[in-house]
Amino acid sequence: MKKTFLIFIVCILLSGCVNQEKEQGRSQEKVILTVSAAASLKNALNDIEKSYEGEHKHVDIKFNYGASGALAQQIMSGAPVDIFFSAAQGKVDDLVKNKAVDKEDTKSLLKNHLVLITEEKLTSLDDLQQEKIKKIALGNPELVPAGEYGKQALENKKLYQKVKSKLVLTKDVRQVLTYVETGNTEAGIVYTSDLKSTNKIKHTLKIQDDLHEPITYPIAKIKDTKHKKETEELYQYLQNNQSKKVYQKYGFDINEKE
Repeated sequence: MKKTFLIFIVCILLSGCVNQEKEQGRSQEKVILTVSAAASLKNALNDIEKSYEGEHKHVDIKFNYGASGALAQQIMSGAPVDIFFSAAQGKVDDLVKNKAVDKEDTKSLLKNHLVLITEEKLTSLDDLQQEKIKKIALGNPELVPAGEYGKQALENKKLYQKVKSKLVLTKDVRQVLTYVETGNTEAGIVYTSDLKSTNKIKHTLKIQDDLHEPITYPIAKIKDTKHKKETEELYQYLQNNQSKKVYQKYGFDINEKE
């Protein structure tokens, strides 16, 4: 009888240990937050990720980089995303209209500028008509904000139709950079911030800001996030002074109007 009782007690104790281990395991599981972000933000956000996860051991940030238009479409189609960091205000506005985002959960955080990158030195956008410029890389204007802004600049200079046959449309702005770096195209249009990630570009020409719409980067919380507390904390962290210094390090301007 005593032996049976002892076995019973041991079983209860073992069961308690197992349950305790399970509870500890659950408490140690990391919260995964998915951030869909414009490709041009990759270097800055990778730095911020290290800092944030170092301070928040229970959070694992997964970044989905790409063209803002494509990312917005994914979110509208139900992709599980917690935060969207776009390179165009219009893409966040689309999510507000689609009721995937509340207007009050958005903020226009950064500004950027366009630059023409080339193999040979050019003095103006008009030089893109020269015979030596056979291919020009441009983000697909339907999906890539940098491509949309670039198209606007070319149209305002009355050049778009003249160079349209030379255009090589890309999936995002970073692919434009790669095409010019590798000599696959003689020219391309990227953001000034993209130049911080390369030393392979031979020549650059700043494109006037008044040739296109203002380039702003809004950040938004997705309404259907399953981790509201953690998403709010990361959303605020991405806007704090420490993060702003990282953006500036990688060539972005802070949108002081917001």
